[in-house]
Amino acid sequence: MEVYGKILIIAMPCFLLLIIIEKLYGYYKGVDHVPLMDSVSSISSGVANATKDVLQLSITILTYEWMVDHLAFFTIKESVLAYVIAFIAIDFQGYWTHRWSHQINLFWNKHAIHHSSEEFNLSCALRQSVSTFINIFTFLLLPAALLGVPAKVIAITLPIQFFVQFWYHTRYINKMGFLEKIIVTPSHHRVHHAINPEYMDKNHSQVFIIWDKFFGTFQEELPEVPAVFGITRPAETWNPIKINFQHLWVLIRDAWHAEKFSDKLKIWFMPTGWRPEGFDEKYPLHKIDNVFDFKKFGTDNSKTLIGWSIAQLLITLLLITYFFDNIANIGIPGIFLYGAFVFITVYSYTELMDKNKYSFVWEAIRFAYVIAVVSLTGSWFDIDAVVPFGTYIVLGYLTISLLINIYFVTAEFKTQNQTILNA
Repeated sequence: MEVYGKILIIAMPCFLLLIIIEKLYGYYKGVDHVPLMDSVSSISSGVANATKDVLQLSITILTYEWMVDHLAFFTIKESVLAYVIAFIAIDFQGYWTHRWSHQINLFWNKHAIHHSSEEFNLSCALRQSVSTFINIFTFLLLPAALLGVPAKVIAITLPIQFFVQFWYHTRYINKMGFLEKIIVTPSHHRVHHAINPEYMDKNHSQVFIIWDKFFGTFQEELPEVPAVFGITRPAETWNPIKINFQHLWVLIRDAWHAEKFSDKLKIWFMPTGWRPEGFDEKYPLHKIDNVFDFKKFGTDNSKTLIGWSIAQLLITLLLITYFFDNIANIGIPGIFLYGAFVFITVYSYTELMDKNKYSFVWEAIRFAYVIAVVSLTGSWFDIDAVVPFGTYIVLGYLTISLLINIYFVTAEFKTQNQTILNA
């Protein structure tokens, strides 16, 4: 928990710097594929996911360590060979986990967030799930366990393998020659994120593209078919926590409405998007039929709202940096109280980004939550020991944030709506 938090303190500014560089490069080239609101939503999703991971809010049904202890035929000491085997084994596991997440209704819920951006850029790589509470795919690491690869090696290699998947989420790198035959490239991954019929459910590999070629899911990027990004049932919100549970909510409603008991069960394990017969007419869902003819979400925001959304994200990153750097000092149950604050924060300011007229309610809840914590403990998680008057700074920020939220809801949003009505 503490070690992973320290790793994230180093990783977060590196990711943010690369996202900024990509944005500036887009300005330089005159083709901007990194809209600010989309990026704020994506990074906010990464913040929520990182918080969930640091708090270890998931249960592993079958642990890798148990498999090594009970099933290993050999014993491999920590070495270069052990790390190579671990990396390949994790990549194999990643391919099948990824593929099943696309092909099975229940598992799509945890992965839809990653595809929900209607852009394709480095920031959307950070759109990761907070809805994965149970890990059932550890058994896919069985090859490494049978060879006796130590659990410590797997634990170190997992985040490395995850982080190296960041770089290929970009539209600014074209095909890369012979590397296209070996590793996953931006071209391969653009295909994977596309909703064009020609590209759907292809290129599930994470580092080595060989898995797709071997198991028959490879598709080359075609020059005559420009990739269109997103999900066919568009999220239509910037709120990453809502996106995390949208598909699950559809499954729950459809299971409730299904008349046949068999359909109530089947819906969870059928191919992604499957619904009982007649449900598309009875309970229609907004779906993109023509990928070249739909309006992207949230393209009419004021500069004021965009600027405030960026400010909220940056302040949240500062607050979460303090959290990750002081996990041991904050302790239990404090870390879970702080984690709840992070989730409320992300939910609140992304609701404002959605122009939700009730977003001030969430901002008020956040304000009241912090007041309660400070009243009960005397400070904001001992921040004053690190930042002079830190508690007062946090309270001041929350007061200003609540007032600004009220301004947007009562003034700017109403003015915009009136302008639309008069047009």
